[in-house]
Amino acid sequence: MNIGESIRIAFRGLSANKMRSLLTMLGIVIGVAAVIALVSIGEGVQSFVASSFQGLGSNLLFVMPGNLSMRQAMSGSGVAFLTMADVAALEDERRAPDVGLIAPESSGTKSVTYGGEKILITIKGVTPEYTIVRNFHPQIGAFFGEAEVKSRARVAVLGQDVVEELFPAGTYPIGETIKIDGTPFRVIGVMEKKGGTGFGSQDEVVFVPITTAQARLFPERSLRGEPVVSLISVKTVSESSIAAASAQITRALRQTHRLAASDEDDFSVINQTDVVNIAGQITGILTIFLGAIAGISLLVGGIGIMNIMLVSVTERTREIGIRKAVGAKRRDILVQFLIEAMVLSTIGGLIGIALGALGSRAISQLMEDMTTVVSVQAVLMAVGFSAAVGLFFGIYPAMRAARLHPIEALRYE
Repeated sequence: MNIGESIRIAFRGLSANKMRSLLTMLGIVIGVAAVIALVSIGEGVQSFVASSFQGLGSNLLFVMPGNLSMRQAMSGSGVAFLTMADVAALEDERRAPDVGLIAPESSGTKSVTYGGEKILITIKGVTPEYTIVRNFHPQIGAFFGEAEVKSRARVAVLGQDVVEELFPAGTYPIGETIKIDGTPFRVIGVMEKKGGTGFGSQDEVVFVPITTAQARLFPERSLRGEPVVSLISVKTVSESSIAAASAQITRALRQTHRLAASDEDDFSVINQTDVVNIAGQITGILTIFLGAIAGISLLVGGIGIMNIMLVSVTERTREIGIRKAVGAKRRDILVQFLIEAMVLSTIGGLIGIALGALGSRAISQLMEDMTTVVSVQAVLMAVGFSAAVGLFFGIYPAMRAARLHPIEALRYE
């Protein structure tokens, strides 16, 4: 049987029942569009997460209090903390020669007010090294220096989003006074636009000297009475020295925390590359999960195709009988109905791809920080799966049509 002729007959049959064909394809259209849109969102999230972590800076290690393996959140001496004593230990070149710059921070959420505006925002007490370690610099004004840190100056540097939320349009923030948890701070700088990172949006942060934060905003102390540090960002001397620096940090902090050989670490040293890989694995699983959910719509659409093809077999019973009577073989009837089912699903798939791509672009427009990615793999997967659905769900109706006895088919009313 000529395949081209079979496709022509299939299109003629579909055009004869336009509304029914359109409704039959609707499930495939929705399913493929959902697959394209959701997979593109998942891949966009992957790209966004990876770029966000890369934007933190290079050659980075993050030291956090507590054991992230969740096997031990308590040390032998009490609750796990990082303190300024730990920072001093890591700054000792004899203990950690592969450690370059260190940027400790004490952070938390506080209310910030200016005029009649009041917002809850993340406050980070940091040192001047923060801008170099995290590759994050002021756009206007300046960052505070060692003099402000030593004098516990009440100065603040704002993220871009904080400026937009607090100040009326057109207001120049430098020199203005804001209140953080009731304490006045003078604005000396506004940071460049950074966007989201693995540790939250850098544009929704207010930076103050770490000594000021520890004295006025975050008075929490360790059991030894030392100021507590939330996170220590470490920039190693080179990319090749990350592993050595990690080992040196671990050894130095175990000594500082007086941990016995049998004790587990009460801190965690996180490699930036490991964080990116873990985030990539999580978002990859999310992408597969979203695609699987959308695939359910394709299965529903396939069932719709099978139902309509069964109806078509019943309606065309006499036609099948006539074709068999004039010499059509069982294989010819089988191929004809399979092609019709695949044409339905393929056309629905192509329409779904177009709608999914449009939906993906619309999502990119709505979400400024994330760009959805319509990959070739997602398109090929959607088309292939839609054709496979048509083939799979068209087999039974096609076999039923092929098995009809020509005499019984001719007698069918």
